[in-house]
Amino acid sequence: MKRFAQLYRELDQSTATLDKRAALIRYFREAPPRDAAWALYLLSGGKVASARKKIANTRELREWIAVESGTPDWLVDDSYDQVGDLGETLALLLDDPIEASPDIALADWIEMRLLPIANQDVELRRAVIVDAWRTLRFDERLLFNKLLTGALRVGVSQRLVQQALAELTGIDIARLAQRMLGSWAPTPEFLRDLLTVEELPGDRQQPYPFFLASPLESALRAEAGLPEAAPAEDGAPPIAPHIIALANDPQAVERALGPIDNWLLEWKWDGIRLQLLRRDGEVALWSRGEERLDGRFPEIEAAALSLPDGVVLDGELLAWRADDDAPLPFTALQTRIQRLKPGPKTLADTPVRLQVYDLLERDGEDWRARPQHERRAALEVLIAAHGDPRIVVSPRVEVTDWAAAATLREEARERGVEGLMLKRADAPYQTGRRRGDWWKWKIDPLTIDAVLLYAQAGHGRRSTLYTDYTFGLWDGDTLVPVAKAYSGLDDSEILALDKWIRSHTLERFGPVRSVKAHHVFELGFEAVNVSKRHKSGIAVRFPRILRWRQDKPMAEADRLDTLKALAR
Repeated sequence: MKRFAQLYRELDQSTATLDKRAALIRYFREAPPRDAAWALYLLSGGKVASARKKIANTRELREWIAVESGTPDWLVDDSYDQVGDLGETLALLLDDPIEASPDIALADWIEMRLLPIANQDVELRRAVIVDAWRTLRFDERLLFNKLLTGALRVGVSQRLVQQALAELTGIDIARLAQRMLGSWAPTPEFLRDLLTVEELPGDRQQPYPFFLASPLESALRAEAGLPEAAPAEDGAPPIAPHIIALANDPQAVERALGPIDNWLLEWKWDGIRLQLLRRDGEVALWSRGEERLDGRFPEIEAAALSLPDGVVLDGELLAWRADDDAPLPFTALQTRIQRLKPGPKTLADTPVRLQVYDLLERDGEDWRARPQHERRAALEVLIAAHGDPRIVVSPRVEVTDWAAAATLREEARERGVEGLMLKRADAPYQTGRRRGDWWKWKIDPLTIDAVLLYAQAGHGRRSTLYTDYTFGLWDGDTLVPVAKAYSGLDDSEILALDKWIRSHTLERFGPVRSVKAHHVFELGFEAVNVSKRHKSGIAVRFPRILRWRQDKPMAEADRLDTLKALAR
């Protein structure tokens, strides 16, 4: 535990990527395989506790620390509000023991102490956790609490871990990323196979790591000499009105990307990104969320059986009726996502189609290093020969210049798409979000003016500030919540709004504060869909704050009917 706690401290205190990677390399070089496997799992986003393996919930942890530290409940809650991280709060409320217990391996803490008490009687769970609090010094106690809460938040991505392992072992990072896709157990055997140089039989069962497009706004910012916007907590950059203006300027796009002849253009679909694997006589569908979708879309699996063996396709799954010119809204596809074995009625009501746009493997050979135009040409030949309407090629958008592309982009919403995909013609298929070769040129957001109703503290560096907001629209004389957003304000606006929220709180609901209805914000979003799951009857897709409308009284905020009129 001490070795991993030391790594955690080094990662947490460092802001330099190279320093973090060096610390990871040192750890994985020296750690025993069992500990290293668990460290890899945790740093890649894995959690010890889960809904099926309950060890302690936040209420229990707060109650137990209050008793153990002699701290009143209200002071525990206030301490948590100030610190912003429960694991750190729990560690700070106790003094270090005079004599710490002997070091116990990370794997032993998890496998021999924590996992055996999952779902057990509350007194047993409490006894094990309190005993750990009493015997661990601060660094190990903090890490132990992180295992309980499942929130390492140490500024390390899975890709950074993979980069460290690639540098340590000499194995190609794409192979490491491929082996880590899907579900895997943190065992020494998995770690051994992960770091094996030779190709393994299991490698043929895994998809390739997905290549992700970057927002075109990033290229436009760089070309205009503007600083990169800090990403929101969901990883998306905030939308700024002046950047929206640049995205509507074909000349700005040409300055950023060069001649349009160097690019392949396609529609940007709003569906489920997946890879179709046709290997060794079998078919597998893998989502971008690293989940294998066996049985959920049987019509696509059936259509894929007539593809030649040794093929891997990348594309978008959409709900689409055979005679329609455009796909159904994403909400229609949501009705099928969680159905492990859809019945005849579901299959008839919500048919699906796979729009493929890349060929990653052909005749068992990895094609990712080949240029985009070569992969695309081979894909068109392959799918034309296949001839099944359930698997089709995503059509090219044929234009002569960026002005014509901008005009077509304006029609995207009517076509049921999100905008355009721009792919450099000579680009390889890379791993992750590597900027420069794939850009998404999305349509301008729909907008509404909404009133701030609720606020909640953020996470990480924003854990002491109220940065997560809920907004409402008028329905008669009542404001009805319609959207949550937490990106788009600059630091000065966040500080000013945080101060206002604290002095205008009406009620508290756990970490959430209801505030006096007063401030209006312009929100941008991609789409509006009818939804039975929401009180308002609608769901907005990817809401963002565009600006704080301090010039607008709340009586002039938009009405719910206005938003409903935009719903599909």
